[in-house]
Amino acid sequence: MASSSDPWVKEYNEAVKIADDINAMISERSSMPASGPETQRHASATRRKITILGTRLDGLQSLLSRPAGKPLTEKEMNRRKDMVANLRSKANQMASAFNMSNFANRDSLLGPEVKPDAMSRTVGLDNSGLVGLQRQIMKEQDEDLEKLEETVVSTKHIALAVNEELDLQTRLIDDLDTHVDVTDSRLRRVQKNLAILTKRTGGGCSCMCMLLSVIGIVILVVAIYLLIKYL
Repeated sequence: MASSSDPWVKEYNEAVKIADDINAMISERSSMPASGPETQRHASATRRKITILGTRLDGLQSLLSRPAGKPLTEKEMNRRKDMVANLRSKANQMASAFNMSNFANRDSLLGPEVKPDAMSRTVGLDNSGLVGLQRQIMKEQDEDLEKLEETVVSTKHIALAVNEELDLQTRLIDDLDTHVDVTDSRLRRVQKNLAILTKRTGGGCSCMCMLLSVIGIVILVVAIYLLIKYL
């Protein structure tokens, strides 16, 4: 069993602690809202932790290829390789659970990684060098997240503008519907009034014809009476 003072063992213990932190953060995510600033910050922090864990694992693999101090036995070397492989498998599972399917390919969150892979960047570095590399990667991640935040804010503003335009169009359509309903109601009233007027006009003509007929008959009767009386 290797001593806890072994630099590799210290690095491995740190990596295990980071893995435990990521597990806790992933579990905590289930109790958070689906969206919002707090959720976004939590997601960014978790992704950063996963990236840091990947860098630590690359560093551990690199240290195995050039062990410092007392040479390791073949059995101990194989045991450490298995430990790194198991922890990397766990890291890949956590990345997959957090929808970082490209973690195993070492792609960045904003697209394919064009920088040298972490393994080659850790070659020839001691513990302090690995810490410096880790800080540099964290800085790069911060810059990428800032760019992502700018893109998200810009998209949010566009979405708000589109939403306002949709609200305006909806109000205009509602107003048009109201005017159509009012016009339709007025048209129905006019049609009803025309029908009533037509009916009344038709009835009036009939009455007038009847009245004229009665008057004609009366005149005819009077004329016949006068003719009979004076003849």
